[in-house]
Amino acid sequence: MRFDPPLAAGTLIRRYKRFLADITDRDGALRTIHCANTGAMTGCAEPGSRIWYTTSADRQRKYPNTLEYVEDGDGDLICVNTLRANALVAEALQEGRLEGFGKAASVRREVAVPGDEAGRLDFLVQDRTEQTFIEVKSVTLKLAPGVGAFPDAVSERATRHANALARLAGQGHRTMLLFCVLHAGIRSVAPADHVDPAYGHALRRAVDAGVTVRAVRAHMTIEHMQINGAVPFFRKGAAP
Repeated sequence: MRFDPPLAAGTLIRRYKRFLADITDRDGALRTIHCANTGAMTGCAEPGSRIWYTTSADRQRKYPNTLEYVEDGDGDLICVNTLRANALVAEALQEGRLEGFGKAASVRREVAVPGDEAGRLDFLVQDRTEQTFIEVKSVTLKLAPGVGAFPDAVSERATRHANALARLAGQGHRTMLLFCVLHAGIRSVAPADHVDPAYGHALRRAVDAGVTVRAVRAHMTIEHMQINGAVPFFRKGAAP
């Protein structure tokens, strides 16, 4: 995934109202930009942090710029635009770079959960004779050097997804929960029980029901992003 036009640099002043951030651009001008992240962004939104943002060509947008990367105090690059996780996974599936899936796999996005028309999962992948329901979660919460956790805020939606995958697995469907690490300083992933214990319980029940849980990490530069290998997943809750 390439950034076109290229990312522009700036400095974060504050993130607020969940979807907005004030920054100064490289010329020192103040800008209010869109922040596509509903989480707490713990450790990813410190005032004074170096940031990078995209610019949309859509002139109808109230805020044409979108916050993409934040650099933390350790110098690690973090993608805070959670929409990028699904795009990266879709790209990897289509190019046959996601382990366990062939290049010829058919990929559908935003599919209804069987038996629950109100529910949606991120992907349904048809590969040879098997189909797999996949839900993707982006990981940016770093608790200690190398240790990542999900979620960074209480998420009833994430719990519902874990429960839906467990039900499907119990019905004999192939299912996968895929954590996409968007933080250069994270080398493993575990549930953040101290943030959302209900999610941790639901995740472990899903594993016991037969849901496959994997974690992959993104290689990130100012020019492009790409899924680049797997990292370990630990079902035991990570400690702050």
